[in-house]
Parts: sequence; C-alpha cells; structure tokens
Amino acid sequence: MKSQLFTIAIAAFVASLSYARSYANEAKSEQRMNVLFLASDDLNSWLLGDTNRYAGKVVAPNLTKLAESGVNFKRAYTAAPVCSPSRTAFFSGVAPWTSGHYHNTPGANSSEPLKSALSMAGFFKKAGYSTAGYGKITHGWDQGEHWDEKIGHKRDPAPPGAPLTPSGRGEQDWGPIHLAEEEMNDTLNVDNAIHRLQQEHDKPFFIACGTFNPHMPWYVPQKYFDMFPLDEVTTPELREDDLDDVPEWGVELTLGKQKYVDSVFEHGLHKEGVQAYLATTAYADAQLGRVLDALDKSPYRDNTVVVFLTDHGFHLAEKHHWQKATLWEEATHTLMMIRAPGVTPAGGAACERFVSLLDIYPTLAELCGLEPPDYLDGRSLVPLLRNPEAEWQSTAITGLTSKGGPTWHPYLSIRSETGRYIRYVDGQEEFYDTSKDPHEWTNSIGDPEYASVIKRMRAAIPSPSDAATPLPEVLKNTRE
Repeated sequence: MKSQLFTIAIAAFVASLSYARSYANEAKSEQRMNVLFLASDDLNSWLLGDTNRYAGKVVAPNLTKLAESGVNFKRAYTAAPVCSPSRTAFFSGVAPWTSGHYHNTPGANSSEPLKSALSMAGFFKKAGYSTAGYGKITHGWDQGEHWDEKIGHKRDPAPPGAPLTPSGRGEQDWGPIHLAEEEMNDTLNVDNAIHRLQQEHDKPFFIACGTFNPHMPWYVPQKYFDMFPLDEVTTPELREDDLDDVPEWGVELTLGKQKYVDSVFEHGLHKEGVQAYLATTAYADAQLGRVLDALDKSPYRDNTVVVFLTDHGFHLAEKHHWQKATLWEEATHTLMMIRAPGVTPAGGAACERFVSLLDIYPTLAELCGLEPPDYLDGRSLVPLLRNPEAEWQSTAITGLTSKGGPTWHPYLSIRSETGRYIRYVDGQEEFYDTSKDPHEWTNSIGDPEYASVIKRMRAAIPSPSDAATPLPEVLKNTRE
C-alpha cells in the first residue's frame, strides 16, 4: 500500500513539474521583446561605404558589426534635417508636415498635434515596460513623466584656450579635449545605460542611450585624432559652382554657414575639419560599442530589439555648407540599423528600399506585439526586416522651413529611386537624377527628359497641415 502511495506521489510530482515547465515555457513565449534604442547626433552616412559620397577612411567597427548582424537600411532619411524636429518626429511618430514643427524654434510645445501625441517612451511605459533614457534622445519634446529614469545630455566644457582653431567661433571648433575619456558626458551616459542593462529586470524594458557627439564642437581625446593621420585624410569631392543652379530659397539655407566655410578654406583647414569629424565619429562609435557589448554579455541579448539611428546628416563643405539644415543628400541621409532576434536574417542584410525615421515607432510596436497609435505617420518596417527585398512603396520625405516672412514657409523634399525633388515656395524647385548625379550637382528641374518623373514626385509631396506656427519676432527675416 505504501509502495502504491509512493508511486502515486511520484507521478503527481512529475506531473506538477511538467505543468510548471509548460507554464514557464508558455510565459516565456509570451514575454515581450525588450528594446535598446541607440542614437547619435549629426552623424552622417559616410560609414555606409557609399564611395559616391565619400571615399575616405572611417573608423566605426562597432556600428559596422551591428549593421552586419541585423538589417542595415542604406536608404534611410530623416523627417527633418534639424535636431529638435527630427527627434520629435521619430519619437512622437508625427511628421513635421502634420505637426508644423520644422525647426528648433519655435518649440514643439506650441504644436497642437504634438500636445495629443504619446511619446515612444510613454507608449512602452503604458504597455508595462520599464523606461530609461540616458544622453541625447529627445530635444525640446520630452514628456519626462514617461521615463522611470531619465538623465539628459550635457555638453563637455570647452578646453582651456578655446577656440582651438583660427576659424573657431561658438560651437564651430575642434581639437583635443582636456578631460579624461571617462570624464566625458557621453562616456558617463553610456556608463548609466550599461548599469541599467546589468540590472535584473522583472518586466520588459525600453532603454534609450544617445551620444551628443559628433555634434560640434569636436572636442575628443587626442587618441581619436591619431587614428586619422592628416596625410591619410580624404576630403569630400566639391564643386565651386555647386550653388549656381540652386534657386534663391535653397541658397538662403546656406547663408549662415558660408562665411565659416570661407574661413575654413582661407586657413587651409578643410582636411583638419574632416579629420576632427572622423575622430569624433570614432569616439561615438567606441561608446556605443560599450553598450552593445554589455547587451551581448547580458541574459537579454536574444530577447532585445536593437535600433541605432542618427537624427540627420551633416555637410562638410558640400554645397558650400557646414553642418545640417538643408534638403540635400548630405543633411537628409541618415544611418538606421535594426537587429530583431528571430526576425532579421541571422547573418545580417542590407536594405536598399527608401525608408524614413518616422517608420521606427510603428516598427518597434509591431516587433513587441503592441498596437500602435492610429495617428502615426510612419510605416512598420517589419516586412523589410523579414525580407529586405520585399515590395515597398519606396519613398522618403523630409521637411524644413525658411526663416522669412511672418510664418514658416514649409519646404519639402522627396527621395526615391527616381531621384530627389525639392519644393520651396514661389514656384522654386530642384530635381536631381541621383542615378546619374549622386552628388546632386546638376539641378535638372527644367530638363524635359524628366518632366513626367517630376510631375509624379510633385504629386507625392504632402500638403502641410494648418498646424504651422507663427515665426517669433526675433527670427523674422527682413529680406524682400
């Protein structure tokens, strides 16, 4: 009898273990994916290896490794080529032509559509995620209450004696920093993100980490400059007459930087400027690599979606311009990479479809099994993550504004396989056949060969909403 009871007890115990395992496996299968969201400021697309744009040396082994482990979107474009509207757009899912937020000022908080939007952090927090942000993620539109922990970015102090270059003025300067690398703000914010990853998490997490670099000024440790000996630095290919066929409103976008570009060339500093940009890129890559290494060593690697993006591109004298805030390739083309365990190809893949940073929000929602808000302007990239050659309406739109007149004048650009079309105001336009003219040197807007293509691209440009906000008095341009 005792033997029979013992046998029954053992059977019950085994059954309970089997049930527990089944329950645990079911719970694990239903566990939502974590998200590690990484961003850099002002990092252009040189490391994509497009020799039509830049044929020089770039040191970014960590981002290269990430690109090769997921899907590298080689034709990704910003919704706005300026910090605040770009970041606000991808973090809210609301396009500038919907929100009216095209520039750093006036602030995003004056936009009615943005007042009713839910930030990406808020979306995940509402879904039961823990949320943490370190460094530069948002700019001027934060919804700070949606973060369980948020440590914003700070600029490193300028080295003693700055400016360090004869052309230096304000943030437009570069040179070796006086701080130890471990004292720099991007390094400290990465430390915070690593610490967060190393914690035990009892619910899914959304962790964002953004580097301020390579935003100007380019002050990084000397060792990063030493990676690029000047005799090995390649400068981008330029044309002196590059603005000759650009309409008035397009030229106006460059006016604030032309004197600086002139000074760089007068002092023979173009190569040094490119060296400093590459050095700062290498520093940012090194910091992001530390976060990625921490994830790979954690128990969360196989259950975490990794996204890396840059908010917009960057000119280094192309179109006689420096920094961003134009609608040409240099300022609008961005980096975007996504690694999604169980979704993206194991060996990595490149996607040549034209996509937008606006697509990030709905993509992460779908990857995590969540229903996205119905107002999002982007499209989920999951079909392209599964098959980078899938059919796709391949277009990307970017918006910017003038600083003339009583209100913002929305300028819009559309990019696709057929080229780039830009519409300013007063009938001013540009069109570039980028298959033949990847540098966008020849404005072919009046060429009858492209009449039908231009007509289609004009029709695809969205109409800005009535959300456009008045221009502050201090910024009004008196030009006539």
